[in-house]
Amino acid sequence: MKVILLENVKKIGSIGEIIEVKRGFARNFLISNKKALYASKENIFKVEKLKAELSKKDNEKKKEAKHLFEKINKKEFKVKKLTTENKELYGSVKPTEISKVIKETDKIDIKPSMIQPEKEIKSVGKFKVKISLHSEVDAEIYINVDAAETIQ
Repeated sequence: MKVILLENVKKIGSIGEIIEVKRGFARNFLISNKKALYASKENIFKVEKLKAELSKKDNEKKKEAKHLFEKINKKEFKVKKLTTENKELYGSVKPTEISKVIKETDKIDIKPSMIQPEKEIKSVGKFKVKISLHSEVDAEIYINVDAAETIQ
C-alpha cells in the first residue's frame, strides 16, 4: 500500500515521501497516529502544499527533543525492587516504570513507547537505556536497580 509521510519516521522515510508499506502497518500505525495519509492524487497534491509547514513543525519537535536531550542524557535514575537472595528481581523493570521514575525525579514526561532498554532489566545493577526523543535525537540514561527488600 502506498502512503505519504506527514512526518519523519525513523528507518522508514521523511516528510512528503511516498513509500510502499504493508497494509496493516499503514492502517494500524502510520495512518491511525497521523504520521501518514493514503497516497491518492488529492492527498499528494495536499501534502505538496503542506510540505513547508510540516517541515517547520518537525523542526520544532526536533528542537524540543534536543532540549530534553540536554536535560536527561547520561543521567542516572534509581529504581528499588524486591529481590531474591541471589540478587534477581521479582519481575523486571519495564519502560512504564522507568517513565514514572523520570517523571517523579525530573518532572519530564516521557512516554514508555520512547524507552528502549538494551536488554531486559531482571537483576540488581546498572543498566543503559536508550530513549528515542525524535527520529533524529536519541538520549542515553542509566537505570541503577537497588534491592528494596530480600524475600526468602
